Amino acid sequence: MIPRLMRPLLVPILAALATPGFAQQTPPPDPAATLNLTVENDLFGGTDKYYTSGFQLSWRSASANPPHWLAWLSEVATPFFPPGGTPRWGLALGQNLFTPADTRARNPDPNDRPYAGWLYGAFTLTSYTEQALGTFEVQLGMVGPSALGEQVQNNVHDLINVDRALGWRSQLKDEPGINVILTRQWRLNQPLDPADPRGLALGLVPSLTGSLGNVQTYASAGLMLRVGSNLQSDFGPPRIRPSLAGSAFFQPDGQWGWYVFAGVEGRAVARDIFLDGNTWRDSRRVDRIPLVGEGTAGAVLIMPWARLSYTHTFRGREFRGQPSMAQYGSVSLSFRF
Repeated sequence: MIPRLMRPLLVPILAALATPGFAQQTPPPDPAATLNLTVENDLFGGTDKYYTSGFQLSWRSASANPPHWLAWLSEVATPFFPPGGTPRWGLALGQNLFTPADTRARNPDPNDRPYAGWLYGAFTLTSYTEQALGTFEVQLGMVGPSALGEQVQNNVHDLINVDRALGWRSQLKDEPGINVILTRQWRLNQPLDPADPRGLALGLVPSLTGSLGNVQTYASAGLMLRVGSNLQSDFGPPRIRPSLAGSAFFQPDGQWGWYVFAGVEGRAVARDIFLDGNTWRDSRRVDRIPLVGEGTAGAVLIMPWARLSYTHTFRGREFRGQPSMAQYGSVSLSFRF
């Protein structure tokens, strides 16, 4: 049920979904590229377990068609993009680390989440209008010791004087990985004062995502509610997948802005190598829960040349025997150049 006080604000936004051609308004070309660094860690949630840390360094081009060596990807992705959209392309490098709850045991509990690392690169194509964004992403990388999870986690722990995780010898074995990810998002904004379109506004960002690969195969649906200014500059803060992700690029109107947000997402998971274990080799594994819920909340500061965001995530149980939900924080800093 929609709270009565919010109905006058939400009705115009929801009505936009039924408006013919609502996703056809093309934003002006953007000559600036975006460089984004996102760091996620469960330290922000006061824990050291499950999805314990991740980083992603990503670059998104200015408004431009992809280079010729990505033409094959463009041909595959174009049917999924909003008609008449502005194209961008991008590259990313990332790493995700996972550990059990007890990182002091050299022989971890076989019923707890296995140790695992995922080191990957990604090619991304996007096309967007004022109201819709389509993203097509291919991730290629390695799961296992070659992902350097043990080295990264324990060296960082040494640096900040935290106990080392001692069970990395039990981690998943080396396996090359691929994920093909498609996301569609909508951006529906309503100024609280129609006479001041640059003032305070309320926005909804619904999203649908599908991922297919030997690393993660899932389908998800989410909804983000935003309140603030300059909402048209992005589709929400960037996040590391799987998550309720926004846009790695942003296109502000030249003024400062801000917004706070809250979101929910549900995922139907058919495969998660970090829980199911290696595909072709024997490894540690746990009994995966196929339906996972997630809630997020945070804030974004938008500057003419940069964007800073913080997101706190509460992720539901992902495997049988997991005693409680996981939580972690995400800090993202983006620069336009």
